[in-house]
Formats: sequence, structure tokens, C-alpha cells
Amino acid sequence: MQIIKKYFPELSLIQFSQYSQLQELYQKWNSKINVISRKDIDKLYERHVLHSLGIAKIVRFKPGTMILDVGTGGGFPGIPLAIMFPDSEFLLIDSIGKKIKVVENISKALGLKNVKYKQTRVEQVNECFDFIVSRAVAKLPDFVKWVSYRFYKKGFNNIQNGVLYLKGGDFDNELKNLNQKYRIYKIDDFFKEEFFQTKKIIHIY
Repeated sequence: MQIIKKYFPELSLIQFSQYSQLQELYQKWNSKINVISRKDIDKLYERHVLHSLGIAKIVRFKPGTMILDVGTGGGFPGIPLAIMFPDSEFLLIDSIGKKIKVVENISKALGLKNVKYKQTRVEQVNECFDFIVSRAVAKLPDFVKWVSYRFYKKGFNNIQNGVLYLKGGDFDNELKNLNQKYRIYKIDDFFKEEFFQTKKIIHIY
């Protein structure tokens, strides 16, 4: 938990409390429904919570911002972002019902009023959003094709509306097949732990 406070010292008492509860909640639910690998559960705050919050280093979602988290799994990056931005609205979706059950229970345990969740595929979502976030659930060109008509063109945040995609490794070939503007942010510009050296956020707009 201290790693979150290190990079986000401005947390309110409520936010600090909510982040502090995540370890116990995920350990409890992970023992029933495996949503986080066994080797990662002890590094939850670095590899899942802080990784998700890399997005908060490039955009501070303004009140009323609508965000869709596609392929959320156990709630990443959606739940850490929902704690950070309580005045923004989040819809977390996954095609696997067991994972959405984890999201539902953890959201309720934390008292998150700004989180909705649904077992569905992104192709079946009809609403529009300001931002669509995800942690590398598909190749970039495929993902962009699925979501490109699901965000408002006109935004009010400090970066343009679009996709914020957390991805690691080499994805140069995927970018070559992307027919949209994008910008790459290196997460190790924000967080100095070794884990983030190959991690990026791709903003597609």
C-alpha cells in the first residue's frame, strides 16, 4: 500500500482506506475465483493497482467523465481508477461471469457508487464514453476496431477522448496496422520500479 501513497500522496482518507482494503479483498476472492495469478497476488499493489494508476499520471479525469473498462478481469484498471476519480462514472465489462462477480463484490465492499459492471462483450455495448481503458486484451488493431465508435468525439479533459491501452513488450507491428493517431507514454517515466521498464500506455484518438 505504501507504494500507492509514494506516488499519490494527495489521497483523501477515504481513498487511502479503500486502497488499503484491496489486498485482503483480492486475496479472499482470488482463493475462490482465480482472477490474479498466484505469483502476482503478493505484488498486487505494484503489478495491478499502481499499473492501473499509470493512466492517472497522464489524465486527471474531470467530474462527469464516462469511462468503459473492456475485459476488466478482476477489476483492472477500472477499480483503482474509480477510487482515484470518485466523480467520474465507470462501466466495467467482461465476458466471463465469474470475473464480474468478483468486480461486483469488491465494488460493493469498498462502497464505490461510481462503478457499474456487466457480463458482456464490447460489441454488445451500445452506450458511448469519453475514454475506453483496457489492459492488453487483444491486438491493438482488433481492439480499436471493436471500440472506435463507442466514444464521444468531443471531450473536456486535458487529453483527447479515446482509448487508453496498457501494454507491455514489443508492439511495433501492431502500431503499423493502426489507422488512427496515437501517442505512447512510458510508465517508467512515472514509476521507477523495475516492473514498469517495459510497460506503456497507448493513447489512441
